[in-house]
Amino acid sequence: MTQPVKQAQAVTAGRLWFSQFPAPLRELTILRAIASLGAGGVLYLTPLVFDQQAFTASSVTQGLALAALAGTLGRFLSGLLLDRGCNCGLPVLLAVLAALAGDSRLLVATNFHSYAQGQLLIGLAMGLYWPAIELAVPLACAVGPRPIPSARGYALVRSADAAGIAGGALIGAGFAAAGQLRGIYVVDVACLITMALLLLLKPLPQPATRTPGLPGNSWGQWLPPLLPILTITLVCTSLPALMQSALPLDLVRGGLARGPLPTSLGALLMALQLGLLLLIQWPVGQALARKPVAVGLKLSLLCFSLGTALLAVSALSQQGIALVIAAQLPLALGEAAFLPIATEAVIELTPERHQGLAMALFSQCFAISAFGAPLLAGRALDDQGHGVGLWFSVSALCLAGLMPLGQIRPRKPATGT
Repeated sequence: MTQPVKQAQAVTAGRLWFSQFPAPLRELTILRAIASLGAGGVLYLTPLVFDQQAFTASSVTQGLALAALAGTLGRFLSGLLLDRGCNCGLPVLLAVLAALAGDSRLLVATNFHSYAQGQLLIGLAMGLYWPAIELAVPLACAVGPRPIPSARGYALVRSADAAGIAGGALIGAGFAAAGQLRGIYVVDVACLITMALLLLLKPLPQPATRTPGLPGNSWGQWLPPLLPILTITLVCTSLPALMQSALPLDLVRGGLARGPLPTSLGALLMALQLGLLLLIQWPVGQALARKPVAVGLKLSLLCFSLGTALLAVSALSQQGIALVIAAQLPLALGEAAFLPIATEAVIELTPERHQGLAMALFSQCFAISAFGAPLLAGRALDDQGHGVGLWFSVSALCLAGLMPLGQIRPRKPATGT
């Protein structure tokens, strides 16, 4: 059998596999892949852009913290709109506009003022985007004659996110090798314009409208069951924030014994972790969708602890780059385990009419971590000149995050089950 025939058969098999999902979920998956392709370079490589501009680590991470702060406003605004019956596509379209403005500023920024403006706009865009795009998943899973479990839907869209982010980071590594790293903002602009066109052609699903006076409308009734998951989320979401901010800076500056890496090689290592995440996201998400929530969260915390411990030890050896590479597998596994399971748990534990605000609170944990973790990490890197203390501290914090696991309630039936 010739190679072109084999390739054609593989493409056909892929299409048949993808067709098993409801059409709205397929459309949502494509949209998220495009969004992640543009965001992959911007989120993971912006620190390297401004490190090349001779910004201090503290200045770079202060900009990232400002983005997280702006995201706080965007998340609550998105959640309120969704709980009042707004179509999921409106916050996403607003996010597209904010991100376009942010990319325009970052593309030409040469000082902290313009860098901070761009980061504020990017943070606002992320805040508007995530509650809406996450709530759209169970809504899309429930459409059609054969609805599917929302856990499978989250495994699928998280795989698309991983594919897009890995592709975006790889493109960014190519720009870095060519000395044109700011090209990541041009790629993001192209993806954002494509997203806007797709949303206008195919609106996202409509969430349930909140009805005043129904039982369970009080925060005191639906919020407490979420608190253990939100606590663990604060710990777990600090890891992606540190992978986007502190790790690139740590790699290009070097450790106690490990030498500094070229910017292009540091970008390729970021792409390695994202590529691993792409490979394992679907099988890991599928396997954990059949397990209690606590199983996936425990696996995630243990993997994050191991990965960051390896990063800390890597700074102590001249051959530490091997440990940095080895750390990418547990870090990717931890993220693959955490993202779909925690999101699904929030949906299962929250009444439909409050899922917009619940998803905003869940997403807010990302914002809090993204605000605090880069600030502390940047100060640690500037003060100590290496990441040993930073990564060992994060490893211990992940182990401490195991304590709230016993408070998580058993699963309730998910959408489509």
